[in-house]
Amino acid sequence: MSTDETTTVVAKPKPVKKLKPARKQVKAGDVERKETPQTGKEYNIWYNKWAGGDREDNYSNKVKSQTRCNIKKDSGLTRANTTGIRYCCLFYARGCCPYGWECDYLHTLPDPDNALPDSSKDCFARDKFSDYRDDMGGVGSFNRQNRTLYVGRIKETGPGPETEEIVTRHFKEWGEIERIRVLQYRSVAFVTYVSEFGAQFAKEAMACQSLDNDEILNVRWATEDPNPVQKVAEKRRLEEIGQEAIKARMDPRIVDAMRAVRALEDGDMLDDEGEVVEDSESRETGDPEPKRRRIELPPPQEATPPQPLGLLSADTMEGLKYFAEIRKRNGVSLAVINPKTIPPKPLTSGLGVADYGSDEED
Repeated sequence: MSTDETTTVVAKPKPVKKLKPARKQVKAGDVERKETPQTGKEYNIWYNKWAGGDREDNYSNKVKSQTRCNIKKDSGLTRANTTGIRYCCLFYARGCCPYGWECDYLHTLPDPDNALPDSSKDCFARDKFSDYRDDMGGVGSFNRQNRTLYVGRIKETGPGPETEEIVTRHFKEWGEIERIRVLQYRSVAFVTYVSEFGAQFAKEAMACQSLDNDEILNVRWATEDPNPVQKVAEKRRLEEIGQEAIKARMDPRIVDAMRAVRALEDGDMLDDEGEVVEDSESRETGDPEPKRRRIELPPPQEATPPQPLGLLSADTMEGLKYFAEIRKRNGVSLAVINPKTIPPKPLTSGLGVADYGSDEED
């Protein structure tokens, strides 16, 4: 006699990797600071360039960044993990922070699930502005949640899918990507992240970097997508985020009370957890439980006014009856004239001039 024995193998949970102290990305003096060549007479600190210079000259004067952030090697613990600061280090994103574990800001990717204390600042604690710059660079605007980056000056060496794969491989390191659109033969790509924090971090991390062909990328904020489908989807996404934020701040007791009131109005039954109870018959048949019908009162019937009789109106007849009752109480009889007993006046033919006569007869 043999018995079948089944053995269950329980998978061991993977140990959570603890962060080590952040390393210093560069040493003092490793990065050579090169001043921007003068192409104008005045230097504009807002656009970080010389005023009066040509726009193409501004791009041609850009040099490739000397450093680049490596998330696997550079991420670690800093002083911000003990002080509670939620903002990331800007120089860590650019790959040139010389402080390492002594830095006052985080050396990790921004967490999309944790909201920042101030929505008017980006993930690097820089103040946003009411509008974008003319060149769509800089920090950005607090009037619109922008998750899309414009990536220009890409060197295309193959078809569109190959270029999309290269862009995805380089940009997915900074956060979860929702979609990528490559404009073939125009050296342009649009990268949309799931979180705005990922787009903010990637914009600084990939500025003046190269992909696979030693180019110098031009990374800036993208303008609003004119596609109506994307506009509707973005509006719906923002509404869902707002609803989740409101639910998180509301007292759960108020939510349960509102749910109970709505169920009472709809005629549903709630269990202890606040869920709608389904009938056993509806579970077997698969049909939804029929709701209890509300008690509806019949609509009030409008009183029909009494119809007039003969020559006298209904109001006149009511008045005569009222005065007859008064006279009867006072002992005085009043004969009520029935209009039906009065014979109608015979109709006369013609104009009726024969009934009239003159005083003098010839």
